Amino acid sequence: MSSKHPLAQHFENIISGIGEDINRDGLLKTPERAAKAFENLTRGYDQNIDDVVNGAIFESDNDEMVIVKDIELYSMCEHHLLPFYGKCHVAYLPTGKVIGLSKIARIVEVFARRLQIQENLTQQIAETIESQTGARGVAVVVEARHLCMMMRGVEKQNSSMTTSAMLGIFREKQATRAEFLSLINR
Repeated sequence: MSSKHPLAQHFENIISGIGEDINRDGLLKTPERAAKAFENLTRGYDQNIDDVVNGAIFESDNDEMVIVKDIELYSMCEHHLLPFYGKCHVAYLPTGKVIGLSKIARIVEVFARRLQIQENLTQQIAETIESQTGARGVAVVVEARHLCMMMRGVEKQNSSMTTSAMLGIFREKQATRAEFLSLINR
């Protein structure tokens, strides 16, 4: 017999706590399924950036802006434990080193799969790209919809939030920032 997931009892308590019958047919395996789902939704805690990047930093003479647009992301609001989802745009200006394309999306995923607020998520992605590449500048924009605002509280269905983090030359030079913003809005 397999052992129970360590979070399953907590989900059983939550289900019972809202007044549901935990022994009802449709809920018998729900605590175990919910525990596994929650573990998957927060798997970023088990990931290390150096392992994710795995040495995929390459020498390059390119010093022009590198942009990866529309990286989808799914995260969990640390205030209500409800999902938020959207897309992330990342740009950097290399200084002799570029990072493997898929590694940018993987860095986004590591931080998105933790309990978050969007403002911190945006900053964490930017700082990590900067530290991994030594770029002259990094820009990150995250656009997301938050179920904590859509399903509860104010219940505004069409609202979204945009956050940005501008490091290095993207913060210092308005023209560089404007170029990035115009390219991601095409």
